[in-house]
Amino acid sequence: MYARIRNLREDADLLQRDIAQLLNCTQVCYSNYEMGKRDIPTDVLIKLANFYHTSVDYLLGETDVRTPYPKNHK
Repeated sequence: MYARIRNLREDADLLQRDIAQLLNCTQVCYSNYEMGKRDIPTDVLIKLANFYHTSVDYLLGETDVRTPYPKNHK
């Protein structure tokens, strides 16, 4: 999982600082997410999945399909 969020960030040519700003956390906090030193809260996983247009399952390594699931419209 941690390598996936790092790879997605690097593929988008973004710095840890950029993603930390998006998540409203410090660069050190985000760095700890990428290195696996800190558990990633569910709400942060959802924000990352939405930002990278993928699914939380992809971020977690449960699937290799990057395409996000269709949204439920109520």
